[in-house]
Amino acid sequence: MNLKPLFCTLLVALALPYGANAQAKRLLTMEDAILSRELSPQNLPIIWGVDAKGRTTYGEMVGRGEINWFYPTSGKPATVAIPVEQEPKPRYFTEENNLYAEVGGEKIAITANEDKNIVSGSHVSRNEFGINGGIFPSPDGLSVAFYQKDESKVSTFPLLDITTRTGSLVEIKYPMAGMPSERVSVGVWNSATQQTVWLNVTDFDEERYLTNITWSPDGKLIYIQVLNRDQNEMHLNSYCTATGEQVEHLFTDSDSRYVEPLYPLRWVDDKGDKFIYSTNVRDGYWNLYLYERTKSGGWDFRRLTKVDADVTYENRIGDWVYYYTAEFSTAEQHLAKVNIKSGKTVRLTHEPGWHGCSISPDGKYFVDYYSSLRVPRVVNLASTKDGKVIRNLLTAPDPTEGYNFTEIELGTIPTADGKWENWYRLIYPIDFDPTKKYPAIVYVYGGPHSQMVNNSYQANLRRWEMYMAQRGYVVFVMDNRGTLWHGAEYEKAIHRQCGKCEMEDQMKGVEWLTSHEWVDADRIGVHGWSYGGFMTISLITNYPDVFKVAVAGGPVIDWKWYEAMYGERYMDRPEQNPEGYEATSLINQVKNLKGKLLICQGGIDPVVLWQHSLNFVRECVINNVQVDYFPYPCHEHNVRGKDRVHLMDKVTLYFDDYL
Repeated sequence: MNLKPLFCTLLVALALPYGANAQAKRLLTMEDAILSRELSPQNLPIIWGVDAKGRTTYGEMVGRGEINWFYPTSGKPATVAIPVEQEPKPRYFTEENNLYAEVGGEKIAITANEDKNIVSGSHVSRNEFGINGGIFPSPDGLSVAFYQKDESKVSTFPLLDITTRTGSLVEIKYPMAGMPSERVSVGVWNSATQQTVWLNVTDFDEERYLTNITWSPDGKLIYIQVLNRDQNEMHLNSYCTATGEQVEHLFTDSDSRYVEPLYPLRWVDDKGDKFIYSTNVRDGYWNLYLYERTKSGGWDFRRLTKVDADVTYENRIGDWVYYYTAEFSTAEQHLAKVNIKSGKTVRLTHEPGWHGCSISPDGKYFVDYYSSLRVPRVVNLASTKDGKVIRNLLTAPDPTEGYNFTEIELGTIPTADGKWENWYRLIYPIDFDPTKKYPAIVYVYGGPHSQMVNNSYQANLRRWEMYMAQRGYVVFVMDNRGTLWHGAEYEKAIHRQCGKCEMEDQMKGVEWLTSHEWVDADRIGVHGWSYGGFMTISLITNYPDVFKVAVAGGPVIDWKWYEAMYGERYMDRPEQNPEGYEATSLINQVKNLKGKLLICQGGIDPVVLWQHSLNFVRECVINNVQVDYFPYPCHEHNVRGKDRVHLMDKVTLYFDDYL
């Protein structure tokens, strides 16, 4: 693994003056830290178009409804051809529990379920497995595939609505780990016949997961990545949209820990004989694989992105597949392309930082949006041939100019097992004096699918961290094993033992932090939300002599009370892993609490239920352990909007009072 990326070992700081001049600069208010949009870098959204002769144009969206069009090569103003309006396609939508189509102004009921346990056209599996919705129109838009979930066997959980005069209960369906889950089916509705065909999925049992619905280019087949309840075996199958019967089983992916199908198939041809598939169970990293149908009717595959690094698919134009890669630095995202036929690869972004790109439909150009620690945002138009910049479209000014933003350091610390490097950001306190000692706050998340630290603007800083630095705190944030962009072994290290290796890594970070004489090792605090709340309480109870103060928001307390799809992926079912559930339960750690702990919780949290934090408080009462608790009425899992100012004031004052 390359451990020498830019910024890896060097202290890189925002070059801001200290002393008298710095004191003249403005300090953040909490409203600035939480609500201000002026402190976010300027952006310039770009869209693609064509002129009357079919030539590519790009549009700068400079105002509400205002677009300035240009030719890429010359930069001269352009006009855009207005496409001729075709026959309007059906519009599909869900109302309450049922799915509808609007065709020619007529509203047609696709489903008519009166049972509220039956929901059509909505997301399933609580948005896991890359699922963002439940409606999947065919390529021509004249048919639609949709999820239908039966939640009749799923347990309900009551949430209290305090806005009614006497209070009322709102029951939500919540499948906990090891308990009955929803049953999911896939239907296909045809606008011509106005009939629905149900796909006949027979793999595994009824609690399987039907993930990543993909239509064939001709609309005759639907491909589903069928995952078993244990989430360690996935079958890729195709089904006939006319009959619902399975046509083909293409392959199986399995893993001793878990398989996580997150991406649909990406077609390479119009016949449905070539597609790109993404997985991290083959070669240790998220990579792209090209599948091609053989003359005998089977499938061959080969690895397209032959790099020992995680990659994600971005686009395909002709024979070139564009993808983001972590091969140059696990703190950076870069665009590259690979040729399907030759296997040739070309790196397209070179400036250090975090890149997000948009490829033109003709595959000749791309717009590169990037930032880095000291670069707020740059938008460039570049060539896909070699990544050469054609012109700069925006170089955003520093939005924090005039504010006293303190020094930010970006670097790495080895994991506890010494196999990888974890990235950290360190925010120095205002008017830093290395001869003084400062209290330190560790902000932590640490859960799957996250990356808190990277080489983007200000190292992906949360402005509250700078607010605390301006109050005289050292603020430390570090990713750990279990998070993204480091490969499967790094990501799956948490399996069956959530919190264990994460804490080990975080403590290596704290050890490094307190090795500096200007950090007061007797005044270390920790704060996090959700998985970070779980980590916060885990740290202060497992290391009570290290952490003096903690603030945990929406914390998972015991994984057996968390939802099945997420919880079982990382912990298996409670009956399969009783030792792991017992070891990670924070109920068992209450007696170890010595420092000050504040728990905050949304009053109608449908993600981490009140059952978690209230049981922890109950255990504190039983054991005569003092804990502070503050609910946020009418808020769900996160406290959003102007009320978040109150929340972060509460968090801040708690550290001020006790740290």
